[in-house]
Amino acid sequence: MGKYFEFFSPVKLLSGEGALENIPYELKILGASKPLILAAEPIIANKTIDVLLKSLEDYKIDVGDVIYDIPIDSSIEVVNTISKIYRIEGCDSIIAIGGGSIIDTAKGVNIIVSLGGESLLEYQGVDSIDKNLKPLIVAPSTSGTGSEATAVSVIANKKKNIKMEFISYKVVPNVAVLDPRLTISLPMKLTASTGIDALVHAIEAYSCLQKNIISDIYAKEAIKLLVKNLNNVIVRPKDKDIRLNLLLGSFLAGAAFSNSMVGIVHAIGHSVGAVCGISHSDAMTILLLPCMKKNIDLCSLEYGEILDIIKGEKLMIDNKSEKCIEELKSLLDMLHDKARIPLTLREVGVKKEDFKEIARISINDGAAILNPLNVSEQVVFDILEEAY
Repeated sequence: MGKYFEFFSPVKLLSGEGALENIPYELKILGASKPLILAAEPIIANKTIDVLLKSLEDYKIDVGDVIYDIPIDSSIEVVNTISKIYRIEGCDSIIAIGGGSIIDTAKGVNIIVSLGGESLLEYQGVDSIDKNLKPLIVAPSTSGTGSEATAVSVIANKKKNIKMEFISYKVVPNVAVLDPRLTISLPMKLTASTGIDALVHAIEAYSCLQKNIISDIYAKEAIKLLVKNLNNVIVRPKDKDIRLNLLLGSFLAGAAFSNSMVGIVHAIGHSVGAVCGISHSDAMTILLLPCMKKNIDLCSLEYGEILDIIKGEKLMIDNKSEKCIEELKSLLDMLHDKARIPLTLREVGVKKEDFKEIARISINDGAAILNPLNVSEQVVFDILEEAY
């Protein structure tokens, strides 16, 4: 008999060009009539937001406000401020259209306005949310975080210099909208780095201790879609099918790791981001291979299977786990050359004197718990040295 596991992925998916125009219908189904919109600044600048606003107008849905000045790494203070605007405007739902920070901010706001608190800090911890939240519809504008499918919201606590995770199945959005028009103009560097972020989600979902047969299916398909289309998008950046495939890969990876969880790449990545202020996707890109090398003895089978997924066939060769890392290195090197993504901590301004604080925070990060290898301070130091 197989080991006991649970899998939960309740989000409704709208996928394909034209998905944006179906948001008003979904709001009606959810019984909502006055959404607060959180949007990334590029969505405002390139007027993609107008597609959504026109559709809402056609359905005679009033918009409470459109908030677009949300920082890349949103904070407790930002979430608390937006929650006050939601209440002042008398909103009953939230639409988030943007990257992971926008979506995580929307999740945080939804926690406060649904539970009646004044600060997100009132709800820190795992499963501290005890009731259903307000309707939340999200449309990612990057193919990376998978936040549209996850039970996690990551919000910075600036006072403590840490990134806090709010984890509950209650925060999973009601609807995820994958429309390639939202990513078609995404700069190549951001396309590449967020795509690798999604790939890390899938790889860690497939190799961490809480993996199961269902999360494996999602993770495998995510790896296949992401690797193939990261190679393709470099030569055909305006191809909507490629852009949609990257969005789908990110969504599948998000659903996978929301159930299997992630590991050491995220444990250290969260800490590097909090201490040094570098973007999450850059941290994931830089830390992936050093972390895989540390885990390799305990993840040899999984890494070998990932190689088969990438190659599209079952390879009968020796040292498959090492060759998997070599294959991923080739992908990262190509993206470094073509899209200028950083591959070392030195490139993004991390200093060696930061290592002690990064290691201290990393070993206490929730993502460290389900990593196959015990995450000690020495392990973290070794990885940081190699990534430098």
